Amino acid sequence: MIRWNVMLRQLGVFVAIADNEGFGAAAAVLGMNQSSVSHSLASLERAVEGALVLRATPVRPTPLGEVLLPHARATLAAARAFHAAAAAHDSTGVAGTIGLAVPPTAARGLLPGLLRLWHEHLPHIGITIFEGLDEEIEQWLECGTVDAAVLIDPAPPPRGSLHLATDAYEAVVRSDHPLAGEKGIELADLLEDPLLATASGCETQVKQPHALTGLPYRPTQRIRELTTLLCMVEAGLGVGIIPSLAASMLSEALTLVPLRPRLERRLVLTGPSGRPWHPNVTAIRDVCEKDPIPLSPPARSPR
Repeated sequence: MIRWNVMLRQLGVFVAIADNEGFGAAAAVLGMNQSSVSHSLASLERAVEGALVLRATPVRPTPLGEVLLPHARATLAAARAFHAAAAAHDSTGVAGTIGLAVPPTAARGLLPGLLRLWHEHLPHIGITIFEGLDEEIEQWLECGTVDAAVLIDPAPPPRGSLHLATDAYEAVVRSDHPLAGEKGIELADLLEDPLLATASGCETQVKQPHALTGLPYRPTQRIRELTTLLCMVEAGLGVGIIPSLAASMLSEALTLVPLRPRLERRLVLTGPSGRPWHPNVTAIRDVCEKDPIPLSPPARSPR
């Protein structure tokens, strides 16, 4: 047991150094002195017979470190879940913190209500939020960076997952655009304007109706951050297609216009598929199942 605990501590040091890109920063996060952090990593490197990080500024994993880092994360996540399961005596979970990954629009439109619900029913559970793109979130979940995630349209839905909400994709245009104020438009109506695309949990779904209707999907710009896309639309550089949950991000100069046919996405709360769930992930899922959060993004009226 002592040897196992030592190995877990060494893995935790390795992950902290990689995440914080330095020995001093890792020491601060872990509450250790820098000498102890260096000693722990050196012991782990002797055990695996190879260097795990490059001693530079910033610190980066070596090729061996890149290979072993996901396994270190998964081992630590499994160990946290093991200790939590051993300590749990009821269905409400145990005190502790879990990591939850969410896409940007869900973080903005859905997460505040979820956090209030969980704090009300499960005040002993802390939630650390990781915001990322679809592919990042799935990778974080399976490698152990996070314990739970909100996924968009997973196919098939993971076993034990919970459908949290459904929202629709809509066109975002300037409030003085000729299409603003329409009760509904078709994709073809957007062809006269440059199309701005974002990878923030949207692009895969937006490509589908283009393919079904035979319309070309040719965005003039592909933008990572949704806020940047909205600024570009506001500047008159094009139009976009975004989830209705992003309505609260719109300025007074922008408005959403419904698309025909309606294009929806499903937001699903789940734990990892490759290892047992942390008990607190099961607890937050069960609370959502008993007391669903309604979707009510602020409406943006065209001007």
